[in-house]
Amino acid sequence: MSRWAADPAEAVFREEWGRLLATLVRWVGDFDLAEEVAADAIAAAVERWPVDGVPDRPGAWLLTTARRRAVDLLRRRQNYAAKLAVLKVEAERDELARLTEPAADTGPDVIGDDRLRLFFTCCHPALRAEARVALTLRYLAGLTTAQVARAFLVPEGTMAQRLVRAKQKIGAAGIPYRVPSATELPGRLPAVLSVVYVVFTEAYAASTGAALIQPELADEAIRLARILHRLLPAEPEVAGLLALLLLVDARRDARVDAAGDLVLLDDQDRSRWDQGKIAEGRSLVLDALRHRPPGPYALQAAIAAVHDEAPSAAATDWPQIVGLYDVLRATAPSPVVDLNRAVAIAMAHGPAAGLGLLDELVAGGALDRFHPLHAARGRLLDRLDRPADAVAAYRRAVDLCGNDAERAFLLRCLAAAEQRTARD
Repeated sequence: MSRWAADPAEAVFREEWGRLLATLVRWVGDFDLAEEVAADAIAAAVERWPVDGVPDRPGAWLLTTARRRAVDLLRRRQNYAAKLAVLKVEAERDELARLTEPAADTGPDVIGDDRLRLFFTCCHPALRAEARVALTLRYLAGLTTAQVARAFLVPEGTMAQRLVRAKQKIGAAGIPYRVPSATELPGRLPAVLSVVYVVFTEAYAASTGAALIQPELADEAIRLARILHRLLPAEPEVAGLLALLLLVDARRDARVDAAGDLVLLDDQDRSRWDQGKIAEGRSLVLDALRHRPPGPYALQAAIAAVHDEAPSAAATDWPQIVGLYDVLRATAPSPVVDLNRAVAIAMAHGPAAGLGLLDELVAGGALDRFHPLHAARGRLLDRLDRPADAVAAYRRAVDLCGNDAERAFLLRCLAAAEQRTARD
């Protein structure tokens, strides 16, 4: 079990936190008060459960305890708004059973789940991207402020202020606490999915710090994607996102060696890949691709599935991957998609074909400070026996890379290219 869920009780708290907080925010209309009474309920559980035992329905116990605490605090404030909030809380006590049942048992109206409201509030487009990520990890994943700060390598005080400003923005901008309507959903859902994707990407390929992978953060991203999939089972891009995360994360154990050094996909020990995640991801991506046209997450998941299905690097169906990138490029064009497509073309049709496309990206300038572009050029120049040019590309990649493990790998590539240059 991860250090973020060190015992069974803590695991229960983490699992219930998002549901508990989401319901409390709806009831009291205040993030700070909801967080305060949720924390009080968990503190009470820490005190009482070791003596009384964990209740059969821990979520209902926590929600009842938090509600009583909220009523007490609001009554003390002796103002009209607080009295209205108390009345609202009291009127909704009968919802406890429904709110604490698993999403799969709530029938067709799962879109009304309070956690879904909280997802769309935390990921509202009026908020800065960094604020959306911080709010989602704090209030839906249940990480402490210190844990969120540690995940993104910023001081705890900095992250605390980021959260405070984000909550103030929600109030000042009048961001509604609701699920978008059916007509609004297509425009709002991508922002929610993007936050989960950003969390996973940072976990699986950390942009800074010593370690390449943050396993606990990757697990949280997958858990958030699972919650979204349970809440929105008919949305193909939600299934596509979960599939993508599972199919990529399946290679986690092979991505670094015993010393923590980066291992490229072609060199990984595929016997260490998680076949359970691959099977689940393949099933999800097949469902997502049945909808036309396929969305960008479904297409990226399909690409990951082709990689995962190959018994060896040499057996990878690169022409199929190029074809999928062509569709992705038409669906969601971006310079990063062009970069990945160029690498796939190099694998399918030779390094010279891919290098020409990468050189066009360099000339365009959009990815000038994106170190994977320069690292990819270095590898293709190596394959073309142009070590001096490879040295220049690797040096640029090293200068831009912020992760210690990845920089160490690039330095080894640079040293090898420099040795070849000295021999020529």
